[in-house]
Amino acid sequence: MRAESGAMGMERVNRIWRHRTYQECLEKIRAHEETREFCRHTPEHFLDVARLTYMLALEEGILPEEEIPREEIPAEASAERKNRLSEFKELIYAAGLLHDIGRHLQYEKGIPHEKASAEIAEKILSDCGFSEGGREMVLHLIRSHRTAQEGTELSALFYRADKLSRNCFSCPVQEKCDWPETKKNLEIKL
Repeated sequence: MRAESGAMGMERVNRIWRHRTYQECLEKIRAHEETREFCRHTPEHFLDVARLTYMLALEEGILPEEEIPREEIPAEASAERKNRLSEFKELIYAAGLLHDIGRHLQYEKGIPHEKASAEIAEKILSDCGFSEGGREMVLHLIRSHRTAQEGTELSALFYRADKLSRNCFSCPVQEKCDWPETKKNLEIKL
């Protein structure tokens, strides 16, 4: 059974970035948000969400499969664990890049962007070589990223990372923002 990312590292994430549909959607989002004074949906935001999710997952001990104390892992198992961790990271980064990619359809047609993003992402993920299980995980994170969640499940951490990625504490238009105070990131925290 081939690991989701194996020796390829982040190659499939880079395929997402280079994917024609992804770039077309990104350009449409840029055009719609060109004069937006509030938070924009940029590659920086997408990558911030991925990085924060990965950090939160590591802090919470959410790792692929079972957690084995490092000193008890034989060398060959350690390589397998590293591959699983690399796969896990690649899936989180795929979700980060794709979670808002349907935003232009919310602007154009009123379709909730988590639904539009999941529809667009499904084809891109398939084109970029993600397995069915990997696609299901990424699509679940995309579909649920706007639903407030508590706890340490990966989808809850992804939701939290999406909010933490916004620097409301330093935003010059924070007072005009329609986000509820409970969603605003008013302090530097993780």
